[in-house]
Amino acid sequence: MMTMEKAQRIIEAGIAKAKEIRQPMNIAVVDVGANLTAFMRMDGAWLGSIDIAINKAFTARAFDISTLELGQNSQPGGQFFGIHVSNHDRVMIFAGGIPIKMNGQVVGAVGVSGGSGKQDQAVAEAAAAAWS
Repeated sequence: MMTMEKAQRIIEAGIAKAKEIRQPMNIAVVDVGANLTAFMRMDGAWLGSIDIAINKAFTARAFDISTLELGQNSQPGGQFFGIHVSNHDRVMIFAGGIPIKMNGQVVGAVGVSGGSGKQDQAVAEAAAAAWS
């Protein structure tokens, strides 16, 4: 179960990685129901990335797939082409959203936005690793 304490630990791990790569980020954690559990906007992180981080976490939980993988499968001709306009345009199809699993079951997700796709993904991976 995603608790406030676990969500904060995930956020703190994301902040540490964002500081390491010197890129301020917006970091969101959702629970199993895709409800926002924790959020942090680092000083200087893009305002436009607040909703993107939250929506990346939503997407990763809603479909139980990383937003990076979903993006790869949603290109023209892909099995999920057009998915980004579903769910009231909340679906994000670029790197930075990762489902969080416990014993093979998804228990929440993290979403990160504020840098390049590679930076967002690196911070999300570091944040998600704090779950274990």
